Amino acid sequence: MFQRLMVGLVLMAMPLGAQPATAPALEHFTVSSDGHPMSVWARRAAAPRGSVLFVHGLTWSGRPDFDLQVPGLQRSVLASFAGQGYAAYAIDLRGYGETPRDATGWLTPRRASADVANVLTWIAQQHPRLPAPALVGWSRGACISMLAAEIQPSAMSALVLFGFVFDPADTFADTETPLEPQRDKNTAENAASDFITPEVTPPIVVKSFIEQALKADPIHIDLKGDGEYNALKPDRVKVPTLVLFGEKDPGISMDDAGKFFAKLGTADRQMVVLPGADHVAHLEDTHDRWVTAIIGFLTRPPTRR
Repeated sequence: MFQRLMVGLVLMAMPLGAQPATAPALEHFTVSSDGHPMSVWARRAAAPRGSVLFVHGLTWSGRPDFDLQVPGLQRSVLASFAGQGYAAYAIDLRGYGETPRDATGWLTPRRASADVANVLTWIAQQHPRLPAPALVGWSRGACISMLAAEIQPSAMSALVLFGFVFDPADTFADTETPLEPQRDKNTAENAASDFITPEVTPPIVVKSFIEQALKADPIHIDLKGDGEYNALKPDRVKVPTLVLFGEKDPGISMDDAGKFFAKLGTADRQMVVLPGADHVAHLEDTHDRWVTAIIGFLTRPPTRR
């Protein structure tokens, strides 16, 4: 069977589920990417055993997606990974969060993937004694991360594609775009739209996300150039890869996932389906299991002869 579903739990350095009493402070860095200032957020263990960069999705930036603050609940991905001994970073792509747009006003896949690769290089410079950072992309951020893995595989030690697969036989089409960026306002409805499974979605999580997402990203980024994603070919991915998604993610077809997984160009690969989870598994009550799945992959023992 070509699908390898990882099951079970790994032992964790810090119990998950409650807000860490002494989570490392949130740090903010400005990293130059081909002369453009990129905003990077971090929570870092004092003596990290590894580093990881998280890439957000289509609408919202690094802080609401990966450092969500929820009263009484632990939903910060950065804090959870720092608690497991990692230096955890999240990028704001151009036009998102604290990163300004460039002169074009648009963001394209190749520009975003080049920025991710440059930030990975910067992270490696911060931790010269550690392996190259792992790269975790969510949804559209997974598309960008996969493109970065094809273009500059040496910049990362592992790739995690969360909430994204596609039928390798399909093609990506450029959408029609206006002559100028529209800079439309984001809405609370947009912020709540990915939370679709009431059984794993506490109302306080949705409320907190809406407030923090709209504060971080009041204006919707303008995107173009989706045809550039036709460079994505699973067989070009040579780095160790984890494909991760929720059982109830409406954007994932198990048939497509199987075809995609089978075509990956690395033998060092796993696929994990999170029971009961949807597209926002890292923020809902499936947060702990999502974190466990990724850390389990990053800490898997090497093959020995």
